[in-house]
Amino acid sequence: MLAYLDFDDSEDDQGNGTLEAMACVPMPQAGAVQAEIRQVLDWAAATFPGMQAPLDEGGEWDFQVQQHAEPVAGQLRQTATLSLTGTAQFCEAFRQRFISE
Repeated sequence: MLAYLDFDDSEDDQGNGTLEAMACVPMPQAGAVQAEIRQVLDWAAATFPGMQAPLDEGGEWDFQVQQHAEPVAGQLRQTATLSLTGTAQFCEAFRQRFISE
C-alpha cells in the first residue's frame, strides 16, 4: 500500500491511460516518497518487462518523474511528481495493484 502517492487516472478514446501522483513532503520524508516511486517503477518493469517506451513507439508503458525542493513556510520541502502512461492492459493491472488495495 502506498502512503504518499495517491494516483489520479484518466483514459483516452483508445483506452490508453495516464496515472499521475504528486507528493510534497518535508525533506526528512523525501526518502520514503522516493521508495514509493521506486516500488511503482519496479512493479511496472517486472510486470511488463522490456515494454517501457512511449506508447506511440509501441511501448506498453512509460513514465516521467519530476522533483524539486523549495522552502515553504520556512521549511524545505520536496515535491515529487510521477506520471505514468500505459495501454488499457497496463492501466488495469496498475489499478488492481495500487488503487484497489
